[in-house]
Amino acid sequence: MIVMLIVICEVGFWVLLAGGLALRYLAKMPRLGAAVLLCEPLLEVVMLVVTAIDLKNGAEPDWKHGLAAVYIGFTVGLGHHTIKQVDAWVAHRFAGGPAPVKPPKYGTGRMIHEWRTAARWIVAAVVAMGLLQAAIWYVGGDGDIGSLRMWQRKMPYVIGINVIIAGCYTLFPKKAPQPAETEPVRVERPRSLTER
Repeated sequence: MIVMLIVICEVGFWVLLAGGLALRYLAKMPRLGAAVLLCEPLLEVVMLVVTAIDLKNGAEPDWKHGLAAVYIGFTVGLGHHTIKQVDAWVAHRFAGGPAPVKPPKYGTGRMIHEWRTAARWIVAAVVAMGLLQAAIWYVGGDGDIGSLRMWQRKMPYVIGINVIIAGCYTLFPKKAPQPAETEPVRVERPRSLTER
């Protein structure tokens, strides 16, 4: 049941996103579109409540409950940014808005972009670890919490990978390619009448 709920919430996320943006830009109803987009967090609340009820009713905690916590964490950390990116693209494509800003490719700009990306993933992992810890306390010492701990142990890897990527862009910044050197322009002098 939990896996099905995760699938429903993921599909619901994209349906609400598409519906909200369609109302906002195609139907020219920006307030209603914004209201639909604000319903996105309700999906995570529903998942949290259903997971808690499932555990309270005596379900053995397993990988599905851990996955639900991880899904909520990642939605908290990455969901807002995803909505902003898709909104900018739809505004550009269908409403004459400016082209979405592409991330910088080189130098300090790229380094800052990578650290911001890492920060979003770190927030996602920390929220997931917090929810997993709350589930462990909720289940108590009587239940089997091994699968919840297993998910919890994976989250530092998510943090570490993102810090390493951002750190590499800090220590070894990607440099813009140098413009190719052009050959000097040869100017031919006009030939005199005797040379023709």
